[in-house]
Amino acid sequence: MNINNNKNKAPHPDTLCIHAGKEKGAYHGALTSPLFQTSTFVFENAAQGAARFAGEEPGYIYTRLGNPTTRELEVKMAALEKMEDAAATATGMAAVSGALLSFLEAGDHIIACKAIYGCSFALLNHQLPKWGIEVTFIDMDNIEEFNQALKPNTKMVFAETPINPNLRVLDLEMFGNFCQKHNLISVIDNTFMSPLLQCPADFGIDIVIHSATKYLNGHGDVIAGIIVSSAEKIETIKLTILKDVGGTMSPHDAWLILRGLKTLSVRMARHCESAQTVAEYLEMHPLVSKVYYPGLPSHQGHQFIGKQMKGAGGVVGFELEASIEEGQAFIDAMQLFSIAVSLGDAESLIQHPASMTHSPYTPEERLSAGISDGLIRISVGLENVNDLIADLKQAFDYILALRSDSVSTAVSWR
Repeated sequence: MNINNNKNKAPHPDTLCIHAGKEKGAYHGALTSPLFQTSTFVFENAAQGAARFAGEEPGYIYTRLGNPTTRELEVKMAALEKMEDAAATATGMAAVSGALLSFLEAGDHIIACKAIYGCSFALLNHQLPKWGIEVTFIDMDNIEEFNQALKPNTKMVFAETPINPNLRVLDLEMFGNFCQKHNLISVIDNTFMSPLLQCPADFGIDIVIHSATKYLNGHGDVIAGIIVSSAEKIETIKLTILKDVGGTMSPHDAWLILRGLKTLSVRMARHCESAQTVAEYLEMHPLVSKVYYPGLPSHQGHQFIGKQMKGAGGVVGFELEASIEEGQAFIDAMQLFSIAVSLGDAESLIQHPASMTHSPYTPEERLSAGISDGLIRISVGLENVNDLIADLKQAFDYILALRSDSVSTAVSWR
């Protein structure tokens, strides 16, 4: 039985992660889908080549235009996001730019959330205006803000939820209803959740994007992106921006992501469980003034757990009650947490958004978006959670020791 043609009952997402998109019995019965590491495809004759270029006959032409390995990934992701089709891209930013530029043109207006990934912000704030596309940034906390930003030439609304890096959660039901009411294209970056924890399509979202570098792959060895939408919109994206600008995924990267997706369900469960434990530890520490994690009742996004999100994810942000120098010393003191941007890997990562991922923002823009200089973001990996907490504890103890040494030195000097 082909799982993709089962009309009786949709398989569980955990099952789709492994089986969706696979052609059972194909490729000599190989259990694992093969890697089609080829740049081009051979035609049987000139007429077949002409027919494929004309769109009169299905089949592969050139890997930038399509490849069996990337196609399996696209079919799988469409099934997981409950949408019709998907396009695999070279990077997460190729997914963002592909989703936006395929439908926007000079004279259009887009509404975007103030707080988004730094490079997404740079594209919207620095590049789109060069091409005559107007952008309005809002908080998106209530419908009045949407209504005030709406213009006659508004064509699209873009956001991510939970928001990077302070994990604010947007109301997707409100977001989707507003876009549908005004006939706007809705775009949501679902990277932080993965389709296992959140399906924006359930709320009428038109386009969902992912940095497949993160949870979808999960092993820190791929840079890639995914766009998921209706078959019509994906065809437009593939035949315009992806074809002509060329930000398509390599088959090898697609093959690695297919491997990673097989364990997505068990990885996400571990990420969520450990991140919850870490967040609860951080919330009790005297050197932490605030913790940003939707799994905590104190967080604004907690109300959406169960309603919009099946879990809170594996990313935790927190405000360190320390100077910039102490903050740097805290990060440098980490032993298990690697100092690196990105998230969703088996390894736990720690970074300083204001000077790293969100450096494209000016200090004023960061303040407006709720990104302070003291905010630290961690991606909780798959290590034993007690070891992770021990690592955080020794770093906190190091900061306290520095302060104690500083006081002792001052007293001795006097």
